[in-house]
Amino acid sequence: MAIRLYKSYTPGTRNRTVSTFNEITKDQPEKKLIKHKHSFQGRNNRGVITSRHRGGGHKQRYRVIDFKRNKRDIIGTVYSIEYDPYRNARIALINYQDGEKRYILQPRSLNIGTQIMSGDDSPIEVGNALPLEKIPLGTAVHNIELKPKKGGQIVRAAGTYAQIVAKESNLITLKLPSSEVRTISNKCYATIGQVGNIDHNNIKIGKAGRKRWLGKRPKVRGVVMNPIDHPHGGGEGKSPIGKPRPVTPWGKPALGQKTRKKKKYSSIYILRRRK
Repeated sequence: MAIRLYKSYTPGTRNRTVSTFNEITKDQPEKKLIKHKHSFQGRNNRGVITSRHRGGGHKQRYRVIDFKRNKRDIIGTVYSIEYDPYRNARIALINYQDGEKRYILQPRSLNIGTQIMSGDDSPIEVGNALPLEKIPLGTAVHNIELKPKKGGQIVRAAGTYAQIVAKESNLITLKLPSSEVRTISNKCYATIGQVGNIDHNNIKIGKAGRKRWLGKRPKVRGVVMNPIDHPHGGGEGKSPIGKPRPVTPWGKPALGQKTRKKKKYSSIYILRRRK
């Protein structure tokens, strides 16, 4: 992936960068692999806003991604690399030998015409999916299952990968992109390689309107609100927040407060917490 830089022709192009989309080979998704996804604009089933600053944005069609990789021991060929509006990684359309087509996350260096496979006896090559017990130590993997046959849940963002650091009895120790070290069942599947589109973090939005295209509405600081709207609000002129530490609109500690449940069931599998 390459990044296109703009000169300051207008205020909107100053410091603005976009992807060149050179790796994209097809601009229309596979019709049988898309479905409509209603935009809830941050609201729950009662219409109450539970996730602020969402709404608007361009119309999107959801691409059904094969996170389970449960098509075993059948060779598939990469037919195209496509854009997905619901994720920062690219997706690859796979044509299998039996005629079925599926989308997967595109690993780095996976090109058109490459053959991939999923199964216990698959070769150790980029794009292949295997159980963690079959993958050598030190290998970079992504799209990792937390429970066997549930489908990949972690390490799916652009440019991310986890590393296998140890194997012990029926558990595999992984170092995740967040620097967390945790154990997972050796029966869980993972895909070999690093997720593609590694330069996504270097893109600068450049203007507010581009955020609106993505369905993100403006954010307002709490200190400029009224007291009824935010605990930081009120006061004359530029006032401090008036509290020992910053808090959320609902009064809970913000900016650095750990929110993970102390008695969460999966804490026994975490060997080193993320920073």
